[in-house]
Amino acid sequence: MEEETTLDLRDFYNILKKRIKLIILVVVTCTLVSGLLSFFVVKPTYEASTTIIIGKLTENGKSNPQYNDVMMYQNLIKTYAQIAGSNLVMQNASNKLGGALSPEKLKKVVSVTPQQGTQILQITGESGDPSEAVKMVDAVSSSFIAESKRVFPTGGDINVMDKPQFPDKPVKPKKMLNIAIAFFISLLASVGFSFVLEYMDNTIKTEADINKQLGIPVLGIIPKGEA
Repeated sequence: MEEETTLDLRDFYNILKKRIKLIILVVVTCTLVSGLLSFFVVKPTYEASTTIIIGKLTENGKSNPQYNDVMMYQNLIKTYAQIAGSNLVMQNASNKLGGALSPEKLKKVVSVTPQQGTQILQITGESGDPSEAVKMVDAVSSSFIAESKRVFPTGGDINVMDKPQFPDKPVKPKKMLNIAIAFFISLLASVGFSFVLEYMDNTIKTEADINKQLGIPVLGIIPKGEA
């Protein structure tokens, strides 16, 4: 039966000290590469969004507060989300944008999200150009409102609650977060790799290794000669 290999805190310290140059090299390289990619390679992405409320209005233009109506529109919100993301709505939005973006492209960069437990639908668009993000959301939301009234006339009134705002900061990439993630992952990976290298290294370098590997005592040591 082979003897189990055990490590104490001193062994951990010695291994880390022995491989410190490798660990520093890996951490610095990975962190530097992540920073260069985040700041100079990955293009920034801007996001704009609008919220639309769906509900029944009374004659004076105020929302009907009846519980049954609220529950009905909360249940129908998923239907409206499907309409907002339909090919018909995206095609009309593409036409409003002068064909700058195809319906297929719009479906990839525009997301329609029903807010759980509410009568609110959120339409969000992402683009490398902040003004284009706003135009996309405007085009999709206006097309959605028009087509919903046409294909689902018995539904509720649809009104824009919050218009899309011009985004002044990109949402991606998150530069500092990417750098921090790269630092910690490279640190863990390099430390783990150092222990793997130490475990695979079965060469004898010291008198302690002789006792550990061969199980025999050291009778004498030849000192290193001075130059």
